[in-house]
Amino acid sequence: MQTNAVLLTRETLATLRAAGIAVGVSIDGGGSVGSRHRHHPDGRSSFAAVDRALRLLAEPENADVYAGVLCVVDAEVDPLACYEGLLEYRPPFIDFLLPHANWMNPPSTAPGQWLIKVFDRWYDAARQETCIRMFEDIIRLALGGAGRTEHLGLSPAAVAVIESDGSIEQADSLKSAYPEAPATGLSVLEHPLDLALRHPGFVARQAGVAALSPGCLSCTVHRVCGGGHYAHRFHARNGFRNRSVYCSDLYRLITHVTGRLSSDIRLLRRMPT
Repeated sequence: MQTNAVLLTRETLATLRAAGIAVGVSIDGGGSVGSRHRHHPDGRSSFAAVDRALRLLAEPENADVYAGVLCVVDAEVDPLACYEGLLEYRPPFIDFLLPHANWMNPPSTAPGQWLIKVFDRWYDAARQETCIRMFEDIIRLALGGAGRTEHLGLSPAAVAVIESDGSIEQADSLKSAYPEAPATGLSVLEHPLDLALRHPGFVARQAGVAALSPGCLSCTVHRVCGGGHYAHRFHARNGFRNRSVYCSDLYRLITHVTGRLSSDIRLLRRMPT
């Protein structure tokens, strides 16, 4: 279960544990970083309630229900302050997400260097402090493995959304492209779920390298990048068959990570056995 954690209590955690449900928390960072964008309807910061909930989750007895945190990158804040603030809550993993943007609504900041600074801090730590899915996926893909999300790599998308009225939709992140972008016209009340696999949107997100734009195919890191998040490729002119609007940031991050990885592999090969 993903939550902003404002109403999370010890009693709620006990109920979730009994049902076998783990909790992930959406947060923008620790301390003053975390209070920048999250407010109650009356304008008061909601961070104190989130901080309380995360410290509750970080207690050893709650390790079995603590799934980790999601953090949307805000390139206007200090990357290390954000990351180290999150570490205070001892998350088992952190998932850094790029803000939803596309070629019609481009991002206002470039997060590539921000992510590189966090990667170097994470990679150079004397011990593993937490798992960061984006960085681990880049390393795994660079070594020939498969990615675990639709943000990177060429693995088929494995997500369908069932809305409360029974509608079958694509990933709701596509709503950032244009109204009704995730819609399929299908419903679990009237159609078999497998019928969604024939929808052009699902077909494109299952097609791997065949769905990439010519610009992506000519790039040296396209099998790691995978064209980036599908929603971030949208342009009204030709739909989703484009490079990610974060292409330059992804290229910078991936080449930095793989460069450091290659250097360490070469060093290991030179060491005596």
